[in-house]
Parts: sequence; C-alpha cells; structure tokens
Amino acid sequence: MSNNKHGVELLRDSVLNKSTAFTLEEREKLGLVGLIPDVTESEDLQMRRVMQQLGHKNTDLDRYIYLISLLDNDETLFYRVIMSDPMRFLPIVYDPTIGEACLKFGHIFRRPRGMYLSIAHKGRVKEILCNWTVKDVRFICVTDGGRILGLGDLGANGMGIPIGKLQLYTAAAGVPPEGLLPMYLDAGTNNESLLNDPLYLGLRKTRPSTDELYAFVDEFVEAVQEVFPRCCIHFEDWTGSDAVQLLARYAEKVCCYNDDIQGTAAIAIAGIISALKVTKSQLKDQRILFLGAGSAGIGIANMIATAMTLEGLSTEDAQSRISMFDVNGLLEPSRKDLFEFQKPYAHPHEPTKDFVEAIKSIKPTAIIGVSTVGKAFTQQVVETMSQINERPIIFALSNPTDHAECTAEQAYKWSKGKALYAAGVQFPNVQYDGKTLLPGQANNFYIFPAIGLAVYATQAKRVTDEMFIEAAHAVSDQITPEQLQQGLLYPPQSNILETEIQTAIRIAKVVFDHNLAGVDHPDDIEAFIRSHVYQPKYSTLV
Repeated sequence: MSNNKHGVELLRDSVLNKSTAFTLEEREKLGLVGLIPDVTESEDLQMRRVMQQLGHKNTDLDRYIYLISLLDNDETLFYRVIMSDPMRFLPIVYDPTIGEACLKFGHIFRRPRGMYLSIAHKGRVKEILCNWTVKDVRFICVTDGGRILGLGDLGANGMGIPIGKLQLYTAAAGVPPEGLLPMYLDAGTNNESLLNDPLYLGLRKTRPSTDELYAFVDEFVEAVQEVFPRCCIHFEDWTGSDAVQLLARYAEKVCCYNDDIQGTAAIAIAGIISALKVTKSQLKDQRILFLGAGSAGIGIANMIATAMTLEGLSTEDAQSRISMFDVNGLLEPSRKDLFEFQKPYAHPHEPTKDFVEAIKSIKPTAIIGVSTVGKAFTQQVVETMSQINERPIIFALSNPTDHAECTAEQAYKWSKGKALYAAGVQFPNVQYDGKTLLPGQANNFYIFPAIGLAVYATQAKRVTDEMFIEAAHAVSDQITPEQLQQGLLYPPQSNILETEIQTAIRIAKVVFDHNLAGVDHPDDIEAFIRSHVYQPKYSTLV
C-alpha cells in the first residue's frame, strides 16, 4: 500500500494506522518513534485487548459505541474483530443494536462517517461529491431516513443504517471497505421530537413535496454517474411509496438496487425454498398471504411472482396466488386507497378486516409478516394456519425485536412444533416436546453483501431481480438436511463469509450469462471472486 503520511498524521488515518503493530523499521522511517508505546504487538494481542475492553461494557449499545470508535481509529483491527466471530458481533454492529443506535444517533455521535448531502445545496451535488477523497467509490448506500427499520421517520438519525449496512458488505462478504460510501440525503424530517431535539444533526425543516424530493434525487443519481462511474447505488430505508417509485425510476438506467425491496424479497424466498424442501412441494403451488403491503411486502410479492414464472406460471397466475392484508384490511378491488403497485394483488374477495377470517378463506400455505406490528400473529392466527397446513410456513420479518409479528417460541408452541419459522431478528433456540428447534433469521445480510461482492468483482452494469433470485437459491442450497430437521431455514451465521462467497459466485455467473459484466469472463469464476475478497491484515508501509 502506498503511503505519503508520517507521524501523527499517519496515526490519525484509520485505514493506515496499525497502532502498536508498527514494526521497528516502520517507526524509524515513518516518524513514529516516541508517538506510540515502545512495544511491537501482534494483531492477535491487539484483538485480545479489544475483547477485554468489550468485556467491561454493560450493554450492546456501549459495545457498539466502542467498536465504532475502534473503526475510527484502526479500520483493519475493527474488521479483524468483527470477522473473527460474526455470530457475536453482527448483532452488535447491526440489527438489533443498530435500531437503538439510530434512535440515539445525535446523542452518541463522535465523528462523522460518510457524506451528508443536504437539499439546501441542491444544484451543487456534483461539486459536493467531489469533496470525497476516494475517487473510485464502488458502492453508495443512501437513505433519506424516511422509514428506518420499523421505527419510522428518523431523519439524520437514520445515517446509522448506511454506515452499518456497508460495514456488513465487508464483514460478511469481504468487499474492500475503501470504495464504500455511506450517505444521508437530508431533505428534512417530519419527526417533531427530532426537530425539537437540540442535539439533532439534520436540517430543521419538514420534508418537501414528492416532486421536489425526486428532483433532488435525480440530481444525486446523475452526479454519481459522472463522479463515480463504477458506483452501484444501494437505496436503503426510504418510505414505502418512495422506495418502490425510485427503484422503478432508475433500475433500468443505472446500476442500483433497493435492499428493503429486493434484498428482503430474496431472503424471504430463500427461506421459503428451504421450507419447501421439508414439505416437498414447489413454489408455484404455494398460496401466500402477507400482513403488510408496503415496499417490503410488495417487493417480496413481486419477486416471488417472478420466481413462480420461472417454474412455468404466467405472471397473472403467479400474482393470483399472492394476497395482501394491511392496516385497512384485505387488499381487494373495492378498496379506494390502493397504490398502483398494490393493485396486482387486490383479488376479488369480500371486504374483511379480520386477518384470521382471511386465512380461513384464502387458505395460505405461508404467511409473511412485514407489518412492523409486534404480536400481530396471535395464537389464533398460528393455530388457524396449523389447522389448514401440516407444516405451516410462518415468517415474522419485522424488526427490531419488539416489532416481530410473533416470537419463535410462540410460533412453535402454538403450532405444536409444526411451524416452519423464520424472523427478521435472531430468537434463541426453543425447547419443545423434547427437541431443540433452531429458528432461522431471515436477515438480508445473507443476500446484499453477496450481491455487493459479485457486483464489485464483475463491475456489473445493472442489478436485476434474476441476480437476487439466484442468490436466494444459493443461500438455501447451503443448508444441510440435518440443519433443516432442526428447524434452520438459513445457513449458520458462524460461517457467513464462506456462505456469502459461494452465493457471490452464483450471482456472478448470472451477471456474465446476461452480458452485464464490465470485465472479461474469467476462466475460473470461483477463483476470480475469491481474488477480490478483503482480508483484514495490516499492510507493510515501508
């Protein structure tokens, strides 16, 4: 790694800083003698110190704050720690701890990360993007904070999400961190408590009209194409209608995707595919009922419909097998409050606001909760599903934890151990009828980091639904029959890097097969993907 920095300036560069791991030669040549303790430590010894310090923290939020401070000081050591034990650390640096971190973002803020692009600077976006020192940005994860997790409009506090998502690109899939740029498009917030909080870090104004917001986003997307021509834009946690419409606006024009729509859809499909290995049935034969009809629900439904067409159904037949239920009841044609993107799933049916009655009438093989309403899958809901199906598929995907539609224990207990269950958060193992059941976590981090690695390596020109569907199959294919018997619908998180690499290999094949790659087809795709994987090791600086 080339380096022009010396002394204190070098120690303040988190990418280059090695702290006590600088060699004697590096200390002499780089002006570091006397600026750090006169001892040369191994990376393992540095990690031991980090683990000891983490042990003194009382809460996961305290651990999150400590780890972000470590990242600010020593990026390599941060990723070495996270990647050493992903099952332990991913829930700290991301979900569920990230929800609390976002709620308190302005209060725990220490040092800016990424870029904060304000609508107050509309007309200057290209100029402002040029302020970023890395010139070959490969991914921008961008939010306007409009709908953070299940927490609603958090404005600038939502910046914790792009920061955390991009950390998972590296920690889970080995995408090199240098080309990753978290970004907050600040168009204000309608959250009164934040507007009245003296420590709030965003514009103190309410959100603009849709036309004004989209014009700002248009300028941003166009500027990215000029300033960072090899960049993929990852849209994250926009309000439901904005998420759907912005994806439709740009998907065929630039390299971009929306993780809430496509990533959530892919991980749900992966879980369904795994569940169908247990029920020994095909996706095209399922009837699926959603609780929640926002961007996540519609995104999952659309991708399931696409996957069904790959099994031989027409689009209309596929859509007819998917129904949706929201706060105003079952989606059906007499409803006057539907968005255009919801109407393909508004099938002829008597109006009802009773979810259990909808289950009895539609007889779904699977229910998928994306409602952000905790405990919405009641005992009656689960028992009704169990009466209709020998092995009911029950996915409670809303997060954080208290927004999950039901817990793993509830699903297994109320179904008498029959449920094929997954949640958006990780629930503990459940003891039932003498067996230990292992609930799966339908977390997008099985999908979007692998998409990132494949796009990074292939320099893909577009991101397509076919890539996400292949990712879903690749994730499911990595579960063993023994794990399925224990209730797992997703591979263990302990080996997440290898899982993501295998998934990225499959995605890359789709990229090459559809002539979407910006590089030549390699002789060995697996070796090609592995050659791009980041390793958290210090570089020699002299």
